[in-house]
Amino acid sequence: MYKFDFIPDDFQKEAFDYIDDSKSIVVCAPTGAGKTCIAEHAIQKALEENTRLFYTTPLKALSNQKFYDFGQKYGEGNVGLLTGDTSINRDAPIVVMTTEVFRNMLYNTNFGNTKDTMKGVKYVVLDEVHYMNDEQRGTVWEESIIYCPPNVQIIALSATIANSQQLCDWINTVHSGTKLVYTDFRPVPLRHFYFDSSKPFDILPLLTPEGKLNKRIKPEKRMNLHSRQAKKRNSVKDVICVLQKKDMLPAIFFTFSRRKCDENMEKCAELNLITPEEAHKIQQEAYEFIKEYPYLENNKNLKYLYNGVASHHAGLLPAWKLLVERLFQKGLIKVVFATETLAAGINMPARTTIISAISKRTDSGHRMLSANEFLQMSGRAGRRGMDKIGYVVVMGTQFQSPEEVADLVKSSSNPLESRFSPSYSMVLNLLQNLEPEQAKELILKSFGYFSSNDRLKPIIIQQINCEKTINNIKNEKCPFGLSNDDFLEFNKLKEKFIVYRKLTKTLQKQAKQKGNKDSSEVEEYLNKTREIREAMNKYQCEICRGYKKHIKNIEIIKRYEKKYKEICKNIENQKDIYWNKFIAHKEILERMGYIKNGSPTETGQICSMIRAENELFLSEIILKGVLDDLKPYELASVICALVTEDVRADIYPNQPISQNTRKALNKIKEIRKKIAVLQRDYDINTEMYINSFYSPLIEQWILDTPWEDIAKQSDSSEGDIVRIFKRVVDILRQLTILPCTSEEMKQNAKDAITAILREPIDSD
Repeated sequence: MYKFDFIPDDFQKEAFDYIDDSKSIVVCAPTGAGKTCIAEHAIQKALEENTRLFYTTPLKALSNQKFYDFGQKYGEGNVGLLTGDTSINRDAPIVVMTTEVFRNMLYNTNFGNTKDTMKGVKYVVLDEVHYMNDEQRGTVWEESIIYCPPNVQIIALSATIANSQQLCDWINTVHSGTKLVYTDFRPVPLRHFYFDSSKPFDILPLLTPEGKLNKRIKPEKRMNLHSRQAKKRNSVKDVICVLQKKDMLPAIFFTFSRRKCDENMEKCAELNLITPEEAHKIQQEAYEFIKEYPYLENNKNLKYLYNGVASHHAGLLPAWKLLVERLFQKGLIKVVFATETLAAGINMPARTTIISAISKRTDSGHRMLSANEFLQMSGRAGRRGMDKIGYVVVMGTQFQSPEEVADLVKSSSNPLESRFSPSYSMVLNLLQNLEPEQAKELILKSFGYFSSNDRLKPIIIQQINCEKTINNIKNEKCPFGLSNDDFLEFNKLKEKFIVYRKLTKTLQKQAKQKGNKDSSEVEEYLNKTREIREAMNKYQCEICRGYKKHIKNIEIIKRYEKKYKEICKNIENQKDIYWNKFIAHKEILERMGYIKNGSPTETGQICSMIRAENELFLSEIILKGVLDDLKPYELASVICALVTEDVRADIYPNQPISQNTRKALNKIKEIRKKIAVLQRDYDINTEMYINSFYSPLIEQWILDTPWEDIAKQSDSSEGDIVRIFKRVVDILRQLTILPCTSEEMKQNAKDAITAILREPIDSD
């Protein structure tokens, strides 16, 4: 029944049975528990049934790895790959792709009609589905689940999250027939340790058997980071030596800075971590690999490999990272210094993970790691079938207390939150096929709307408390049996009495000065004042001890009733936040002429085919003819400025951009201003980049400047340059298939792509 060379765990068997029973599933299990074999069971079924399976991942690197692994296991002819810039064997029974590519297929756009692209597909694996939490890209997973055809079985694989049942319930409402498979069991249990730099020759167990903080662990002493003592210390080297002595290598050392990864690697290069035999094997492996990627021959990090250490982060060339991964998987590299990206599913299990700190710097400031981030990194420890125990070592720093570390280790996973956010493309694609009311139905199927009660809990608690305060005041009993209306009436009379009494005294004073004591006007006001006084005497408020409190309560109730209305309005707005955003995008598109009478116009249909940070912005640039007369290198240069996010303020391009590129970017700035005004009016904040930092580099690259010279001209890392150039290729590819682009522009885009995609850009 289960075609594996090991006995599956109970949760795996449960998942297999649900798949066999044609159910969609959400599998929630710790990192390293063995979720991939559940997808492999579905792959085996697809091959046996002569159906197809799509395997989606959040990262292109992870897609490449799965493509390679599945090709080795099921035969290269049975496996295809689709990423933003790669298409291999796309009609294969098993196709690996990024989740964005899968979502785009469901939109009936660049990849063709959904009926054709999804033909024969029975299973879709959504690996790392907890990426729904990703602020920038989380929407993609929700859209993929909402638009996935109902006849397709979804196999969603997730790390442990606090609200796995809620996620499953939501998928069940939009896709039906979905079951949760949950386990918190780790095949290789973890033990947590603490490294105190004042005790550089040992690591201490973090927790006692009772789960309390080890009393031997003391906070790090605060010291000036530039002092001699601080500079002499090398905690990274110390902890690696301890792990080597205790036979706890190989290890992944997680830090939150690329620069630190490289620095730590250099610090540990002199350590003797590998045997002569292992060094020889590394040389052989590297030699064979460099034959395939000759531009790596002079890579500055090559010498560190021969000492058994390496760094792994987005700033490195993709091919170099692939070499590091392969050597680590074979046990030849003993320590990899990596950023947390490595924890996102790439197959690099280790005996030990080391976490440099429990806080990190982000765009919005310094913050503590979330429980999920910590679990994802620590979960890389412990190799199934090789280790009985996995080890997690947290480095002590002066910016965190041991108590905070212990609390994080003991904390359970965070809940998954929706990042659903309508875009111009979503609006156009939905209205191309649906009426507005049908589109609204789909928007209201989002996980964000489904989980809105949880999201609104704090506001709802405010609403309940506010209502309680109002009711408590209203229910207070008057000792004389008077109602609030009676009290308010008395207050009106009292205010009126005070005014008349004051006026009467003023008139009396004036009459006395004139010698007219029997003034009819004075008499009239005296009588009116007496009447009001008599009316007041019907109420007992003046003799009531609770009068002042009652006055205060009336003022409070007015304030709370106003607050209650505001809270209710906020709740309604929050409930409809996704639909309101959809409408805001729709109205901008209407004002720009992309939608008319509720349906996309010809320009709207073109915009719906574009995949970019801001589809409307790029669409306007294309349709206004800004790119029409540009040569291939100029076209790539302009696109490069549009796909480059803001880089650090202290980095500037060393070379000028070409004149035509500059002219085009000036025209684009005018387009951006126009859209920015509209977006501001509708409270939309979709980015529109114009950053020419990398533009001179891509111009020179297309004009045949060697890669070594390109890399030397920028303070940016080679990996960043490659990443930006590949983004340019992605947009250029779209220009080659858009119906509005001229044949000349299509050819220029193709020529630019050909010129860009040479080593090392064409390597994954």
